[in-house]
Parts: sequence; structure tokens; C-alpha cells
Amino acid sequence: MNGQVELAVAWMRKGDSDRAAARRIADGAGPYDTACFHAQQAAEKYLKAVLALSAQPIPRTHDLEVILQECRRSGMVLDLAVADLATLTPYAVQLRYDAEFWPDLATARDAVRISESVRAAVLTALPPGTMA
Repeated sequence: MNGQVELAVAWMRKGDSDRAAARRIADGAGPYDTACFHAQQAAEKYLKAVLALSAQPIPRTHDLEVILQECRRSGMVLDLAVADLATLTPYAVQLRYDAEFWPDLATARDAVRISESVRAAVLTALPPGTMA
């Protein structure tokens, strides 16, 4: 593997770790805000894997829509709903500091579902066998 592919794989593995944490929490008794945070982090890392694969700079932002725009500028086509990404983005920072926002189980499960859809879309953009 070349350095770009290895870096993309590393980002994917970190994303998988966050997704697994989000899934465990959402399948349990919570805390659901933490599940939402990890789901956002997973999606962010998956998108950054695309940029790594394309040898593009990795932006220092948690805004998933901005990262998706960078992925598209790099020439990668990802079948993702921007509205889903917009749902996850606030979970990176706002959720951690907003004392009034406490997501419920349905919100946490939806966040995990979105992170899984981002992973699936990114896997289609990686070279075959990369994540074997």
C-alpha cells in the first residue's frame, strides 16, 4: 500500500472505533448524547479518509458539509444526503456544551444509522480490497 492508502485506512479504522462506541451506547441505556458525539466523529473520520486517499489537505473542521464539499472537489463521488450530514454536524461541539440538549434513544440510533451510511458511501470510493 502507498502512504495515501495507509492514511485513509487509518482514518477508517478510527472512524470504525467511534462507530462501534456509538452503536454500543445506542444499543444500551445511554448516555445518548455520547452516542451522537461518537456517530458524528465516525462520519467525520470516514470523510477525512476520502481526502487522505486523494492526497488532499485534511481541514480542521467538524462541519461535515464542508468536508463533503472538499471530498467532491477532490473528484470523489459520494452518494450522501447533505441533510443527514447537517443533522450530525452539531453533535461534534454544540452537543457537548449545550446543557439543554439531551438526545433520546431514537436520535442516537438515527445518528448511528447516518454514520453507517457515510461509511458505506466511503467504502465504495476506496480502492477494492483496501479495508479487507
